[in-house]
Amino acid sequence: MLQELSHMDRITQLQDEIQQLLTIMSNSIAYLTSKADFMQVSPEVPITKQRNPDKVDPPDVFEENKKELVQDLMVKAKQVEYLINALPVPELEETQALRLQSLEEQMTQANTEYVRAVNRARRLHHRITEVLRHMLNEPDSLDNPG
Repeated sequence: MLQELSHMDRITQLQDEIQQLLTIMSNSIAYLTSKADFMQVSPEVPITKQRNPDKVDPPDVFEENKKELVQDLMVKAKQVEYLINALPVPELEETQALRLQSLEEQMTQANTEYVRAVNRARRLHHRITEVLRHMLNEPDSLDNPG
């Protein structure tokens, strides 16, 4: 059971890291699309739009920020890869089926014991109720000794 909790902790950690990776990717795309200036990539395709110069980073700053974004993305991707490699090897289907069957048998046995305990508690409750009723309804023999 403790081992399964450890695996779940790793999966939760992996989910968190993937979420952070997606956040970095989203922020990178947002930065690149909002701070880049339009450039002509082909002589046949003219630039038809201009951005406000105040909203565009200078080329040297833009390049440095791109490198930093790539670095952040690579570090996070390596962390995700490390966590994926740390996950346990999946169980064989037959092993998993046997384990589930064993758990089902244990659950059935526990349920049977529970039903027996509830029935016993009901019987005891009934007996105690009957004894108390009998005691309350029967005249006290000490008051009338004979």
